[in-house]
Amino acid sequence: MANVTAQMVKELREKTGAGMMDCKKALVEVDGDMDLAIDYLREKGIAKAAKKSDRIATEGMTSVVSNDKHAIVLEINAETDFVAKNDKFIQLVQDISNQLLTVRPTDLDAALKTEMPNGQVLQDYINEAIQTIGEKISLRRFEIKEKVADHAFGEYIHMGGRIGVLVVLEGTTDDTVAKDVAMHVAAINPKYISRADVSQDEIDHERKILTEQALNEGKPANIVEKMVEGRLTKYLSEISLEDQPFVKNPDVTVGQFVKEKGATIKSFVRFEVGEGLEKKEDNFVEEVMNQVKK
Repeated sequence: MANVTAQMVKELREKTGAGMMDCKKALVEVDGDMDLAIDYLREKGIAKAAKKSDRIATEGMTSVVSNDKHAIVLEINAETDFVAKNDKFIQLVQDISNQLLTVRPTDLDAALKTEMPNGQVLQDYINEAIQTIGEKISLRRFEIKEKVADHAFGEYIHMGGRIGVLVVLEGTTDDTVAKDVAMHVAAINPKYISRADVSQDEIDHERKILTEQALNEGKPANIVEKMVEGRLTKYLSEISLEDQPFVKNPDVTVGQFVKEKGATIKSFVRFEVGEGLEKKEDNFVEEVMNQVKK
């Protein structure tokens, strides 16, 4: 049996909103597996779907820049929010954004080896900034998109760079329409463009969870299947961009809004600072006690 710690219970509670005792019981039942514990709580109707994107941990900034043919969205991390608002750090983000937009490297390793206009290799440029600013700084990720004659870029930065979104529409050159879609993506955080993009494995997994939920609610077996399919349809519409009610006009879906403009959604990228990264939690009491013992 896994040793279920208070930290594990706390983490599961933060991810699901379930009570402490329910979280502890779930972790014991699944031998400490966090993902299975989330499923367990959902099956019991105690928790909602886990949002891995809520695991905001590190600080930093996203950036979106473009030219006539290409656009880039990237994330650069720092250790503290204070540094993330520093003018030198903001300039660093802008410099790196422009550099990668110009060079358009294929991956992160290639990006760090590119040569800046001043002759420095990008990694050395970042290392120099680390010495000046006094915190660890890292280029975490980036994506570059290309557009042709009938495409439009939608660029949106939210909360001073906390969230960066890049949308590509096909069938229009109206960047304002694309930006409206980017604003929606920033606010609602869809997972896919269309429900057709959802894998069969994910659908089967969600169907299993919903079936267990319905059975645990005591619903008659003869109506469980119909109920599950209805809930599954609702789930797919919630995670699919085209099916979501448009934030600027909830009377239409995003898909309908874009279609009215003669366009389709080709792609979108949404970066949120620190998503998916675990943050080191400092124990202040322990730190003080360690100092006292010295």
